[in-house]
Amino acid sequence: MTTSSFLRRSALRLLGGGAAAGAALTAYALVEARAYTLRRVTVPVLPPGSPDLRVLHLSDVHMTPGQTRKQEWLRGLADLRPDLVVDTGDNLAHDQAVPVVLDSLGDLLDVPGVFVFGSNDYFRPSLRNPVRYLLPDDGTRHTDTPKLPWPALREGFTSAGWADLTNRHATLEVRGVRISFAGVDDPHLGYDRLDDVAGPADPDADLRLGVAHAPYLRVLDRFAADGYDAVLAGHTHGGQVCVPGIGALTTNCDLEPARAKGLHRHPAGSRPGDPGSSWLHVSAGLGTSPYARIRVACRPEATLLTLVATPGPTGG
Repeated sequence: MTTSSFLRRSALRLLGGGAAAGAALTAYALVEARAYTLRRVTVPVLPPGSPDLRVLHLSDVHMTPGQTRKQEWLRGLADLRPDLVVDTGDNLAHDQAVPVVLDSLGDLLDVPGVFVFGSNDYFRPSLRNPVRYLLPDDGTRHTDTPKLPWPALREGFTSAGWADLTNRHATLEVRGVRISFAGVDDPHLGYDRLDDVAGPADPDADLRLGVAHAPYLRVLDRFAADGYDAVLAGHTHGGQVCVPGIGALTTNCDLEPARAKGLHRHPAGSRPGDPGSSWLHVSAGLGTSPYARIRVACRPEATLLTLVATPGPTGG
């Protein structure tokens, strides 16, 4: 065999092996994007003596009418019997998705709930290079696509009794626990109006919660400084494409990748009881863009947060 023939065959083997590995990774990523998972997290945030509260955190559903497996999985979440539902936006990914989302939520709409919107509730998704998601944010916002029917979604939510937290406050009593909320419109689009909700959190409430779609630091800083006990957000998709042993490579906002999903403190490294600090829960969400339905080492999720009482003072 000549040297040139050997090199040609070696190159073909490498290309063939790379193609096979790429196909296997793509197949895995497609399966992972449909491996819907319920996370369970306990948060010690209620006053001593309070009953436990079960809070279902939903985010980034990105629903299209044909996603029947996702719809069935969502309907089953009503069996958890949560005390409260918090929806942090990006429910839609199709012009005809509103009735599908409302039907999929089913009996959850009978549970007390609050919501905010994300960019993909407002604007139809477009076909883009998925690699752009892994690159630094260049400030481009895709608001040039047709609008989605978000007013109909808001009507469906509010008609069911859910509170709209779009740059506003709300108060609910759940199982005898008085909860004060502040929410903002999507920070990723710059729609948040922090001045509309700024100021000390209600000192008479048993629990104070901040709600946003995208966990931008300016929003987290404001809620923590104003005395909110916890902040709930989504948007990041948990990084969507993660590296085992390393984790998320990006959050699609200015939150660091180490906090792309799950329960953390804000500011990072703070402890319960530190002035100007909060719990932060970021949902990795249930969906993806309909044009790139892949996830790697980051399953789609909803989270059942069990809020429990903080430890009371010990006698000396």
